[in-house]
Amino acid sequence: MTTSAVRQSVSGGPGGGLSYDDRRPAKVIRSRVSAVLLAVTLFVTGCGYGTVQRTQRDLHGLTMGTTWSVKVIGARGQDVGTLRHRVQETLDQLEARMSTYREDSELSILNRSDETGWIPLTRELHEVLQSAWEISRASKGAFDATVGPLVDLWGFGPTDADRSPPSEQDIVAARKGVGFSRLRLRGDPPSVRKDIQALSVDLSAIAKGYAVDQIAAVLESEGFSEYLVEIGGELRGKGGNRAGGPWKIAIEKPDPGTREVYAIIDLNDVSVATSGGYRNFFEAHDGQTYSHTIDPFTGRPVTHDLASVTVVGPSAMRADANATALMVLGPDSGYAYALREGVEAFFVIRTGDGFRDIATPGFARYRVQPDT
Repeated sequence: MTTSAVRQSVSGGPGGGLSYDDRRPAKVIRSRVSAVLLAVTLFVTGCGYGTVQRTQRDLHGLTMGTTWSVKVIGARGQDVGTLRHRVQETLDQLEARMSTYREDSELSILNRSDETGWIPLTRELHEVLQSAWEISRASKGAFDATVGPLVDLWGFGPTDADRSPPSEQDIVAARKGVGFSRLRLRGDPPSVRKDIQALSVDLSAIAKGYAVDQIAAVLESEGFSEYLVEIGGELRGKGGNRAGGPWKIAIEKPDPGTREVYAIIDLNDVSVATSGGYRNFFEAHDGQTYSHTIDPFTGRPVTHDLASVTVVGPSAMRADANATALMVLGPDSGYAYALREGVEAFFVIRTGDGFRDIATPGFARYRVQPDT
């Protein structure tokens, strides 16, 4: 697969690129992309395999301030419109649970609550909060769904805030309202308790992955066993593409000045999420560059040389959150965490003259070698 072929796929040539009817204000979508650790992936499909093209249907839409795309194989004779409606309905329900943009969402109501007693939760929100808490604990706080006040302080939140380094006093004040350990959960009945009234939760770095898992479950229930689901850059692929080969995903070279492919991986009954800080940043008057990836330990943007990290695993939700944790931890501590927790990850690291990469041992089975 050549880089030019990948670009053709993205722009709408063979294999199909993303397209959607954008009826939301551009500011809303741009804000959401700024608030999440967006996976920088490109679709690569149908390359290097037989000429027989199987039936494929492409579905598109909007959710969580970004786009979604579903490709299903073998949809001949089935009501694709009904399938699209079910996918969108599922995503709308999840957005009503977990959006921080909608004032009437379950999560927004929880964040505004001054209650420090137990608050009932829906099953979906409890499931995501539970996974977020588990990954926060495993990563010793590198992943922290309560870090929103610091993200907002640095100008990377949902509003169009000025981006400039805050004062040390403001950082210290914001950190007082951050800490996953201040969030208590219980399963029966599903409920949550905040230790401090000011605690708020932002699920941007895990909710899209959860939505990918839920849409995959919808497709399975409809009898589809070959598909590719993508929401805001988080993906899950199963079976083969329309040419009969595996779904191929390109990991982008983490260079803000280019849109080049760095590596390609195969997806078959597996999910992938990528986190990187090279497209969403600002440069201060002193010439220093500040990444949108905020370290909960310091309250400041990360300063290490990890440019991007890609995580592959059975759950898109956990891959999404673990990619964020690894991006905060950096190449050394992140690699140690990945080995310890059994996370298959691919790290692209800045060097003086370009990039180098390291991967966990199990990641090799997903990576496509250049001569294949």
